[in-house]
Amino acid sequence: MRITRHYLSIHGRRVHYRRAGSGPPLLMVHQSPRSSAEYEELMLRWGADFTCIAPDTPGFGQSDPLGPKSSGADPDINDYADAVVEFARALGLTRTAAYGFHSGGIILVTALKRHPAFFSGLAVGGYAIWAPQEMAIFGEAYLPPFRPSLYGEHLPWLWHRIMEQSWFFPWFDVRDAARLPGAHDDPVRVHAIVMEMLDAGDAYRAGYGAVLRAPRDIPPVNAVTPPVLISAYDGDPLQAHIDRLGAMPAGWRAQKVATAAEHQAISLDFLRDHSGPVVEHLAEDDDAGFLPVATAGFDGLIHWQGKGNYIELHPPGSEGALVDAPDAIRIDLPGHGLSSGWPSGMPEHNLNWEGVAAQAARAFDIETIEAAPYMDGDPDRLFPDLTPDRHGSYLTKAWSIVRARQFFAPWYEAKAANASIFDPATITPDRLALEHRALLRATSARAFAQALQQEDD
Repeated sequence: MRITRHYLSIHGRRVHYRRAGSGPPLLMVHQSPRSSAEYEELMLRWGADFTCIAPDTPGFGQSDPLGPKSSGADPDINDYADAVVEFARALGLTRTAAYGFHSGGIILVTALKRHPAFFSGLAVGGYAIWAPQEMAIFGEAYLPPFRPSLYGEHLPWLWHRIMEQSWFFPWFDVRDAARLPGAHDDPVRVHAIVMEMLDAGDAYRAGYGAVLRAPRDIPPVNAVTPPVLISAYDGDPLQAHIDRLGAMPAGWRAQKVATAAEHQAISLDFLRDHSGPVVEHLAEDDDAGFLPVATAGFDGLIHWQGKGNYIELHPPGSEGALVDAPDAIRIDLPGHGLSSGWPSGMPEHNLNWEGVAAQAARAFDIETIEAAPYMDGDPDRLFPDLTPDRHGSYLTKAWSIVRARQFFAPWYEAKAANASIFDPATITPDRLALEHRALLRATSARAFAQALQQEDD
């Protein structure tokens, strides 16, 4: 089973979604400030029973944010709930089961109350019922602005904020009484969320804030709604909130369980019993997407965007979105941008890279492939190790690189003789942030540069 990825535009707003499996649809809504990537493992298992569909909610992952309301106010929980249902209907769904964890569950409960006929059943992992004094913390302190700074000062804050949210709740309440039982210092786990925050940028405040400020109104006991299961496992800080739910409508039940695996098992059983009708075709955009490509050494998804009669390739350490070629189809090569990485060792010869590009070109019935210029230099120095470390220093290292390469060629030779002419527009914080994120995504940049250099030699 493979997870595929797609885009669907609704009134000009692009929505990115993941899909896996077959059978009746299952709409899966992630928690904030994450993306649908958090459900990949679950989709591969639940895809045996369902066509799992996991969108990035507005402003997270690769989905465009919602605009402000006509009053100028940020969108609220109703807007996010309506956006999820609007996406599902545009996709072609008429009635569906759904699953949401934490804030994903809050979005879906709101959607179910506003559109009850659209849902056949809903399983929720942890549902927060905040006391007024608890709600008071979800203000400016919890959701400060997050914007790129000229010299990367925002990055150490981001790293420690994400790591320490597993240590304390709220993350800024550094007291023994606020400690969490699931504390960790795993750089791989922190990096995944850091990258999602870099995708969201300051839009995280609108989406996350809408969820945190949402009223936790369980429908009255006489309400007629689709069935709902709410469960939470030991160690989940929302397990205690099961006792706060109070009386619920017929068909609703809440349960405490011991483990995350048990929560997932009872949720799956419940969803099997309350599935919707099968949908044969799901809509998607025709000007961007993810192309399955299988060549020697590669078997994965290639991200592409645009329309045109030729393909434009980005240089090592970059991605298609940063290439100025509006009349071309721009692809992300393996281990760059949003494309899959090489499944095994990095290829040493450019023929492997050319093979991927050629396969993509054939899929689009295109003959011409062009390549953007790339920076010459020692690949080992151009693209040093950026493996996530315990202290997040790789983030500032990458920022230093993308800033220096605006001024010198190669960037590691900061000498007058190596000075390069630059456009002031390339050193704005927002532009540097785009290049910084692309460099962090480019896990095969060094291998690509080495392959190009060998070909030139």
